[in-house]
Amino acid sequence: MNELDAAGITGPALRAAYTACRRINAHHGRTFFLATRLLPARARPAAHTLYGFARMADELVDNPAPGSDPAAELDRVAAMVDVVFDGGTPADPVLAALADTVRRYGISRDLFDAFLKSMRMDLEPIEYATFAELGEYMYGSAAVIGLQMLPVFGTVGVLEDAEPGAIALGEAFQLTNFLRDVGEDLDRGRLYLPTRELAAFDVSRELLEARRPDPRIRAALAYFVSRTRAVYRRAEAGVPLLRPESRPCVRTALTLYEGILDEIVALDYDILTRRAVVPKSRRLVVALPPLATVWARETFRGGRRLRS
Repeated sequence: MNELDAAGITGPALRAAYTACRRINAHHGRTFFLATRLLPARARPAAHTLYGFARMADELVDNPAPGSDPAAELDRVAAMVDVVFDGGTPADPVLAALADTVRRYGISRDLFDAFLKSMRMDLEPIEYATFAELGEYMYGSAAVIGLQMLPVFGTVGVLEDAEPGAIALGEAFQLTNFLRDVGEDLDRGRLYLPTRELAAFDVSRELLEARRPDPRIRAALAYFVSRTRAVYRRAEAGVPLLRPESRPCVRTALTLYEGILDEIVALDYDILTRRAVVPKSRRLVVALPPLATVWARETFRGGRRLRS
């Protein structure tokens, strides 16, 4: 069954808005998009939309259009979020789909405010001394993404019980991004790896910016990889609290994204001038078996409906 039909999305304009979000997810977030294929069809449009909104705001900051003012663009997005939570529907397709998604799933306004606050923190060159200092940014840029997705995934008990796992899910992915993109972030004047933790290995920002292999950098990155794996374990502990039909999606996303850490190790932590990427072959090996199960289930159900 078509995802939009399964979700009960019928209006042409709204269907076009959700389709635009799906395209953004498919183009920019291949790993997460692949994992969303394991969600029930009715839940996929909302997952694509939440990704599409986050990506849209992130692109305004990370890759602004020539001559644009990222701060003004974020203000424009915030104004459209105001419209959404005032009961309106913005003209922008991503925000139009977002308005429908937040109403369907009852997603809290404060999660979007926190996200946009962290996006504004990226407007200036930045670094953090400790993980405690990084905490506010991480909450808005990562934890709230997991919390936004939680109503879409659904839970077997009280939603609040599953929130720690959802927060860890967002943080695990974000910490992985910090490691994978450390060279790109330095180009933008940012350093998310806490400087005090780096200093424990005699690594300075200047040493990282030299972009030469160094045993001190290797040791520091190995520490951050190990620390991030512990966050993945916390995220995995929350999976059983999700609705059974959502668990394959989250488990697959966790496996694939943690695979980036494996690739960093395989590169012997030489990631300042190149990007660690999970090969397509590995993504398929992980995702194809559960994808086949979902395809068979949906095909069987569709056939049963037709026979009826």
